[in-house]
Amino acid sequence: QLQLVESGGGLVQPGGSLRLSCTASGFTLDQYAIGWFRQAPGKEREGVSCIKSSAGITHYADSVKGRFTISRDNAKDTVYLQMNDLKPEDTGVYFCALPESRYAATCLSRLSPSSDYYYWGQGTQVTVSS
Repeated sequence: QLQLVESGGGLVQPGGSLRLSCTASGFTLDQYAIGWFRQAPGKEREGVSCIKSSAGITHYADSVKGRFTISRDNAKDTVYLQMNDLKPEDTGVYFCALPESRYAATCLSRLSPSSDYYYWGQGTQVTVSS
């Protein structure tokens, strides 16, 4: 059974950093596009970043450009979201997601919306507060 697991969330002060990880069980992430999303209380889920490493492509939301970096470690079959200079507005539950097919066009030309993704992890809480 395909499962995604996020980790690395926590409480951090403004200006601090966290690194989120997304791993998979039951399959490999090879050639899949991976997306990171977040959802704050009372708000809709929003796309943060995505990576299609087989095509050398990454995309970021304007709100995180220059602060967040998405990357992939193929040896560990893990996708990371390095988050620096965190702000209170970055608070939320962060999810990683995969499209239904590793050959989908997800993340090729844009920061794909949540509707382009099929598999979701359970999320990890990120709280930025002093």
